[in-house]
Amino acid sequence: MDYNIKDVSSRLKATREYLDVAAETMAEKTNTDLAEYVSLENGEKDFSLSFLNECAAALGVELVELLTGKAPTLNKYSVVKNGKGLPIERREGFSYSHLAYLFKHKKIEPLMVTAPYSEKEQSEPVRLSAHDGQEMDLVISGKLKFVIAGHEEILEEGDCVYYDSKNPHGMVAAGGRECKFLAVLI
Repeated sequence: MDYNIKDVSSRLKATREYLDVAAETMAEKTNTDLAEYVSLENGEKDFSLSFLNECAAALGVELVELLTGKAPTLNKYSVVKNGKGLPIERREGFSYSHLAYLFKHKKIEPLMVTAPYSEKEQSEPVRLSAHDGQEMDLVISGKLKFVIAGHEEILEEGDCVYYDSKNPHGMVAAGGRECKFLAVLI
């Protein structure tokens, strides 16, 4: 499904206004300065998937509704065939595929993530982000450099990390090739 930042930010604003939620309330619930929130909602700045997920939770809607404008419809089970998840491009170079986008009232957000390998990133500080909830990342292929709370771990195929995502954390592919991992956001 195709979407762009202007479409998503427009849906975010329309949903907020329809539900009669003040921008100040959304800024508070997303732990964002009001001016920053308004800028993100107006599509003047790019936003992270975690920010959008926090907005969806604050508004009581599905993340997928903000991304696509369509509500999930399945409530018994959902099958997403290999390579057929909802593509999400949020972080430069990273590709996300939502694996439960058709299921409504999800308790988790499962994403298949592909992190590209960059030699340059190996010598730079890993970009960190933080958001409400908890997260689990399971490495499917390649290696993942994971950083949190001043600690750095190299995760290999089959390795898993579970953490409180309020702590600033970040990851990049390591070991000379891309890394594919399952990220489960709670």
